[in-house]
Amino acid sequence: ITANASITANISITANASVTANISVTANISVTANISVTGGVHIHTDRLTVTSPVLMWVQALDLLLDKMKRAAFDFAGVRALSGSGQQHGSVFWRTGASETLKHLDPDHNLEQLLFSVSDSPVWMDSSSSKQCLDLEAAAGGAERLAEITGSRGYERFTGNQIAKLRQTRPDEFMDTERISLVSSFAASLFLGGYAAIDYSDGSGMNLLDIRTRNWSQICLEATAPHLDQLLGAALPSTSVLGSISSYFVHRFGFSESCRVVSFTGDNPASLAGMRLQPGDIAVSLGTSDTVFLWVQNPRPALEGHVFCSPVDQEAFMALLCFKNGSLTREHISNECAGGSWEVFSAMLRETPLGNDGNIGFYFDTMEITPPAVGIHRFDSEDSEVSSFSPQVEVRALVEGQFLSRRLHAERLGYSILPGTRVLATGGASSNKEILQVLSDVFNAPVYTIDLSDSACLGSAYRALHGLLAESGVSFLDVVKNAPEPQRTTTPHPSAKQVHTHTHIHTHTHTHTHTHTRTHTHTDTHAHRHTDTQTHTHTHTHAHRHTHTDTHRHRNKITARKVQNCHKKRKLTTRKCKISLKRSKINAETTKSP
Repeated sequence: ITANASITANISITANASVTANISVTANISVTANISVTGGVHIHTDRLTVTSPVLMWVQALDLLLDKMKRAAFDFAGVRALSGSGQQHGSVFWRTGASETLKHLDPDHNLEQLLFSVSDSPVWMDSSSSKQCLDLEAAAGGAERLAEITGSRGYERFTGNQIAKLRQTRPDEFMDTERISLVSSFAASLFLGGYAAIDYSDGSGMNLLDIRTRNWSQICLEATAPHLDQLLGAALPSTSVLGSISSYFVHRFGFSESCRVVSFTGDNPASLAGMRLQPGDIAVSLGTSDTVFLWVQNPRPALEGHVFCSPVDQEAFMALLCFKNGSLTREHISNECAGGSWEVFSAMLRETPLGNDGNIGFYFDTMEITPPAVGIHRFDSEDSEVSSFSPQVEVRALVEGQFLSRRLHAERLGYSILPGTRVLATGGASSNKEILQVLSDVFNAPVYTIDLSDSACLGSAYRALHGLLAESGVSFLDVVKNAPEPQRTTTPHPSAKQVHTHTHIHTHTHTHTHTHTRTHTHTDTHAHRHTDTQTHTHTHTHAHRHTHTDTHRHRNKITARKVQNCHKKRKLTTRKCKISLKRSKINAETTKSP
């Protein structure tokens, strides 16, 4: 087990609320525990259920702190601490565990703790499809659930995992007195009592109403009885939960005045570590691409996620995941540039913005956003073609990827503002030509940030902010003196004319026909008739609009239809088809279909 520690130390606060801080991040301390797992998880025989042993996390923390103590780390100088945990995972505390937490013996390690479920469901789990459908039906459909909780029903989300465990392991569920997220579980260890779930990480459960910041009664009742009591009330992400447990004071030498600030999820903590500002967008260009957004007026959709902001109680963050990222770019580089990134970059430099109207969708594996697979190319006449020249292929790939990132971000409520910055991180952020395309598509300057542990750093920033938040000091004021990202590219002067305005629109229609008289209609266009034999047909349409203020480019609609075929009772995706429809519309009256 390799663990990273984020420590906030040596903070002095004067009466006028000025702050000087020396934030020390201790990273890459390797420790070994006696629990056998592969990659930190147990993958069960159904290949859908994925769990992690709770005691593994407990042992890791014990071993990490012991190693730091032997290295003479100054725990007494730590004035506040916070942290992060993988989103969506859950921990089930056994009846009586709260008393054990309060009275931990400092002469023994943390394995004194008791859990009703020894293996916790984690974010990799995808075994709760039935519970997702049940929750969406209870909420009034997938779109309505997304409007309430920020996301449609996802198998890895905590509420659906709780519902599954209650149904399949009722005895263990009945022996549970508290349910924590991984983040609030870790905070509970330091607090010596049950820590509240924070608003931001709580947004990844399909249970929290992201606008009222309260648990949704509809979602609670659809998941488990008396669930509000098991979860406890959620609190702002900036909350100071209390002083550190006496266990850590006596065992490791923490100060009794050390404060524990709400822990949050790893993605929200990364947003804090990157110090996003209103209008900013962060793009992590890794094996998969991840987009973080600061959003003021969110529009939750069936794709992507909207969470409460971890640093501003009035704002939101949006998260989009794209599976086909750097591996797809590497695949095209191998095919078109002989695996040379220098040649790949030269091809981008030598082809024009907009690629003369040629664009492609490159999904080597089943994509998350949108759910589609295959490689689909379109020329300037909107005709599907089987191939491009190597130069055109390279730009079609990169422009298509970044247009998709912008389209889906705007669909969630993101708007490009005059001061918008694009913050790029990840392996591909070292390629200036790729960043130039990113800058052109978003019509905003691109900055690079060298953060390998943004969630750790974000936790340290949040610990500092937690000490001052009640006095009204904003997060951005607290971190304003931190090192700034470096500007690497600015948009080409013609970028605004080439990539002026884009929309993507996706419809999902699900029809299930059987022989009973029960009929339910929801605003997600889902029609359900319940019986033993079920036939399901799904259509997904995506429409792209491109137009400019100068009217020098004609308006286009490109429609993509991904059709999932089925046979008898088992839904089987047999092939994906793309159909194309062209129409001319007046730029001033264009509206998204």
